[in-house]
Amino acid sequence: DSESNKIQMAAYFQHEEIGSESQNGASSNFLEATLKRIHHTVSAVEETFYQTIAGSFFISADMAHAVHPSYGNMHDVNHRPGIDLGPVIKSNANMRYATDAFSIAKFKQWCIKANVPFQNFCSRNDIGCGSTIGPMTAAKLGIPTIDVGNPMLSMHSIREMCGVKDHDYIIKVFTEFYKN
Repeated sequence: DSESNKIQMAAYFQHEEIGSESQNGASSNFLEATLKRIHHTVSAVEETFYQTIAGSFFISADMAHAVHPSYGNMHDVNHRPGIDLGPVIKSNANMRYATDAFSIAKFKQWCIKANVPFQNFCSRNDIGCGSTIGPMTAAKLGIPTIDVGNPMLSMHSIREMCGVKDHDYIIKVFTEFYKN
């Protein structure tokens, strides 16, 4: 495809905090239908849609639990995200996050190009793990996906706290992502 046929986009969904099960949540067909409509304006050949998806990349950006000083035992000793230390790459063996080796490598490349530090997170095996829209999107579209987020304390409380540097870091990484 020529450069004029490349489409970059950001998708924002409603109802993520309640499971994304709505007509326009991440678990709906909204993104797929929208992408197919956009693709149809560029090409009427259905197969090229699937080729485009295979060559695309999706960043599922949410937040990440930083190690809380009062609850340090809730994190694995090798996966302790800290505030203002860069975006967190979230992984889970049960695919509660869509991250895989390929997507980690891609994201790390963008971080390195943007001169941004990054952190890795994997939840403890004996503690349940939340999820994001990443696995839903990856499963519905078959698109390579990574789950990342800025670290924050007290997620879902009335006093969530995060670092200013992390916002700058993630903007730099997203800028690098959109350059490609």
